[in-house]
Amino acid sequence: MKKNIMLIGSSTCGKTTLCQRLNGLKIEYQKTQTIGVINNTIDTPGEYLENRQLYKGLIVTAADSDLILFLQDATDERFRFSPGQAAFFSVPVVGIVSKIDIATQEQIDDAVELLELAGCEKIFLTSAVTGEGTQELLSFLEDFDEDKILI
Repeated sequence: MKKNIMLIGSSTCGKTTLCQRLNGLKIEYQKTQTIGVINNTIDTPGEYLENRQLYKGLIVTAADSDLILFLQDATDERFRFSPGQAAFFSVPVVGIVSKIDIATQEQIDDAVELLELAGCEKIFLTSAVTGEGTQELLSFLEDFDEDKILI
């Protein structure tokens, strides 16, 4: 991945695990306390999305990003993204439904619908733990060209 990619999602939705998977690192749980960078992947704390007063931190960090990934845990009944929230950013926003290995089809469908409502241009279904769907995401990221239409 040559482009800078920023991951945004609530706490425990799988941002850090996906970041580790995308960068070929050993998967190990760690709580992200501050914005971290692994290669070209920007990992943000869930609190930045969960606390509206910290949105400014996301917007400022996005200035260094070429693509933003909104992560939604399929098993989480809470949805932190606002309708149209992708419009906050001047770069494309792609949705990631995480934890599909432990979710029902109804939960996955609901997460997809909510990410579409948030304004995601494309959505991937993934499990960073099992690796399901991550190869498709990696292929997309390798071929990503911000000047082309995503859909």
